[in-house]
Amino acid sequence: MNHVPTIGSVAALGLLFLGYARRNDHLKHVGLELLFVIAVLTLPVYVSGVAAHQELRQMKEAAISDDAIRVHQDAAIIGFTLIEFAGFVGWAALWQWRRHGRPARGLVPASTLLLLLSLAIMGWVANVGGEIRHPEIIAGGVAAPAGDPERFMAWSIGQVAVYSYWAWPAAEAVHFLGLALSLGVLLAINLRILGMMKQIAFTDVHRLLPWGMLGFGANLITGMFFFIGQPAQYTASDPFYWKVAFLMIAGANFLYLTVFGRPWAETAKARFDAGPADKAMAIISLTSWLGVLYAGRMLPFLGKSF
Repeated sequence: MNHVPTIGSVAALGLLFLGYARRNDHLKHVGLELLFVIAVLTLPVYVSGVAAHQELRQMKEAAISDDAIRVHQDAAIIGFTLIEFAGFVGWAALWQWRRHGRPARGLVPASTLLLLLSLAIMGWVANVGGEIRHPEIIAGGVAAPAGDPERFMAWSIGQVAVYSYWAWPAAEAVHFLGLALSLGVLLAINLRILGMMKQIAFTDVHRLLPWGMLGFGANLITGMFFFIGQPAQYTASDPFYWKVAFLMIAGANFLYLTVFGRPWAETAKARFDAGPADKAMAIISLTSWLGVLYAGRMLPFLGKSF
């Protein structure tokens, strides 16, 4: 999975640049869709990388450079942040494309620039990753001196998360507010697709979708804060991986509701009968959020990591 952010970003950038060269909005649209997919898939990529770090630290092999792993992890945090932000801006462009027939001026170039920056960082991430098992090729100054973890970003974030009196509780509050916001918005929209609240036009509930994405983003930021603070207790917990998988489905539902024309065309009517595929997607989305809630609540009870 570690090739998804780099190869996927190259493909998305290729579509966007080709769209600029040909002045073809359809190519740009597909490039933004691919960008959002890559941003969603980068979450399990980052999680799997941290899990591998925990395993390698336990192995204590002489051929592995712990400093290179830490530099690799710090670079991954930067790249992950940039690509998630690029995905959010790209999604905002797609949503406005659906609502108004064109995105706000500057959104598509902004997402393209952010994606280009994240690809450059991901190239650095991949380069440092290749040095983990080859400490003899590490150039001077690439890694911090051994025994000096304070110089690393992940270590500093972890210290704030664990030892601050207010950071973790405040992040918990934002996390649950974001969950309520995202789940509430998607609940209203998907129930409308399932045929409820027929007196409300779909275009009206669809206006709430950016608020749901805002809640999703708040969940992602605070969730990563928890994960970086105590990575070992999450990577050793099976429910955590269930939660990540369910979040991928929830992210797919955001994209479906934004770019697919069929539910928009059908549910914009005063009365409608959505097709089986639309209803199935709505049911899967709501079920996935129940899975997110269950897996998150079961973290302290299933497994021995908490």
